[in-house]
Formats: sequence, structure tokens, C-alpha cells
Amino acid sequence: MDPATTAAPIHDCDAESSSVWNWWPSWRPTSMSLLKTTESKILACIQNDLWARFVTLPNQDRIWTLTLTNKAVQKPVEQAAKTPLVMVHGFGGGVGLWIRNLEALSRSRPVYAFDLLGFGRSSRPPFPSDAANAEEQFVNSIEQWRQSVGLENMILLGHSLGGYLATSYAIQYPSRVSHLILVDPWGFPERQQTPEAPSAQGAEVVRRPSAPRWVKAIASVVSLFNPLAVIRAAGPWGKMPDSPSNHALSHMCLDSLPVTASGPGLVNRFRPDFKRKFEDLFDDDTMTQYIYHCNAQTPSGEVGFRAMTESLGWAKRPMLNRIHLLPPSMPVTMLYGARSWVDSSSGDRVVQIRSDALSKVVLINDASHHVYADQPEEFNRVVESICNSTD
Repeated sequence: MDPATTAAPIHDCDAESSSVWNWWPSWRPTSMSLLKTTESKILACIQNDLWARFVTLPNQDRIWTLTLTNKAVQKPVEQAAKTPLVMVHGFGGGVGLWIRNLEALSRSRPVYAFDLLGFGRSSRPPFPSDAANAEEQFVNSIEQWRQSVGLENMILLGHSLGGYLATSYAIQYPSRVSHLILVDPWGFPERQQTPEAPSAQGAEVVRRPSAPRWVKAIASVVSLFNPLAVIRAAGPWGKMPDSPSNHALSHMCLDSLPVTASGPGLVNRFRPDFKRKFEDLFDDDTMTQYIYHCNAQTPSGEVGFRAMTESLGWAKRPMLNRIHLLPPSMPVTMLYGARSWVDSSSGDRVVQIRSDALSKVVLINDASHHVYADQPEEFNRVVESICNSTD
């Protein structure tokens, strides 16, 4: 049987399965089967050779994996000799979000994309509540995945949370990373103490006025739950009353938790820009349905993410405090959307810290946090250029 036809094992997570909300699964209009169906529609856009399968780790967790090669290449051996590009999605995402990039980036080299442990179609095991241990579980799964796939080294690209984890991986396994590409990475600066006095090391700041006290109060309550709990609470409706306060709250949440903290109705209603990113590929709600089905499943990866965060999404273990552990010989390129809520000053700080190393910051104009979808042609051009500089 094709491994892609079997569902990944799902492990109940104690963080929510033991709560009073354990009746949610009975009314959430989602399943791994629906996620598979929606994702299949997305991947049908790909023309290059695509191999989609589960990669089984030594502990029997499974990582949903895509491998793309260019079927038009006359000498596939030459493409195989190129260092593969491995793409790691952000919080609440999955391999389907790379649909605007996979085809173009696999023209000259193999491209791998996988669902992080606890997200998308990958296994959903329990995660520890300790930040360092949760991070280590993510990183270990990436290394075990690499070993299982059989890659000796790779160009490692990570977006948002994926950028944080890619950096942690590169620190622990530097010999496996030929070039580290960080796209609007989350979790680099220390928590900003006051809006007027940013850290001397730079800070990722939300480019909007400070949230009102009532919003901060609600955010404090929401922080007691897993980040995506509201998407399960939305159930089959995914709607909120139409009021200025709800608009403000939803925009804050959806911007801070990359368009995932809601049902599909809320994504369509409060973030129509996300649907527009893919409207030339799909004239329906395919992409918002994909986001919904990725995140309405049993919580797992989000539990690990919550363990790694302080209030309002700051990292408990900021990466700027560890970036010096990367070997100077490892090239690092940081791509930022010029209109993103993640400020590029963290990238500038990385360049300062690694003053004798190969590091640079690239801004993509007219792009927000989802750089790869906002300006896919420019993103693909920049990433391909980086890859070609490797081999």
C-alpha cells in the first residue's frame, strides 16, 4: 500500500484531552482525511516530479514529506549532485503553503518540504512543558528525519517558527547545513520591556499602535490555553459577532499567530488578504480550508510552541543569545518582508554578532510576514540565487 494513503498516528495530548473541552472533537468539522483531500488539491498544481510520503522515525513518529525533482532535466544525475534545499514551514503551517515556490525552486536541485512534528499531517505526540526540552524534541525530529531520508547535507530554509528551529538545528548539527536561510524568523530578540525602550540587541516589533488594556487583558486569558484552541472552539461556524472590538482583537491575534488562530470563516472574514495570496491558483476557499484542517486537529506542535513562548509570543530562549554558536564558516541569509510585523533589526543584529562571518539581510519589497506567498517570484529568485551560490 502507498504510505501516503495511511493516516499518521495521532497521540492524544494531555494538555487538552484531560480538560473540560474534550468534547470539541465531536463537533469540529475536520479530520486527517479532509486534510489529505484538501492538500491533494493544492499539490495537484505541481508539474515537476513529486514524491509524497511519510518518513518513519526511529520512535515510530512519522513526518509527512514532499520531494520534488525537475522531470525536464535531461541529466537527472547532475541535479542529484546539487545540494538539496530543505524547507521548514512556520507555526500552524504545512507543506501546502509552499505551493508558489516548490515548482520554481526544484528546477535545478532536489527540494524537500515536510510538516514539522506536531503539525499538518505529521504525527502529533505529546510535548514537554519545558522550553528547552520542547525545542529539543523538534530539533531531534528534524535530525532523525534527515537520517531517515539519507541527506548528507542541505541548504536549510525556515520560515517564522521554522526559522527558529532551523537555527537551533544548525547550531547542533553544523556539518549538515551548507547555507542557512531564515525567512522572517520568529523568536530572535529578547522580550521588549517597554514600547519606548527596545532592547539594545534589537527587537521584533508589531508595527501598529500599542494594544488597548482590554485587548492585553484578553490576551492574558488566551495565553492560558494552547495557541490554536480557538480554532477548535469555532467548530463548524468559525464566526464572531461583527463589532469594532472583535475586529481589533481578531486582527491582533491573526497577525501575531500567522492567520491560524481562527476557523476558516474567521480567516476569510478578517484576513481576506491571505486568500488573495493564492487566488490565481484557487477561486474557492481551498487555502483557508487547508489552514483550518491543519490546525483543528488534536493539539501537539502548538503545545511545544506554547512551552517555548512567553506572553504575547516572545521566545523564552531568544535566538540572538545563541547565534554566535553558529560556525563562522556557515553562510546565513535572512529574508524579511518590508511590510512584515517582524522587524529586520534582528537580522541586522545577527550580522553585527557574526561580523567575521558570511551573513546578510535581504528585504523583499511589498511583502508581509508570508514573504513566500506575497512576492513569490522575487522570493524564488532570491532563494534560487542563494542556492546557486552554494553549488
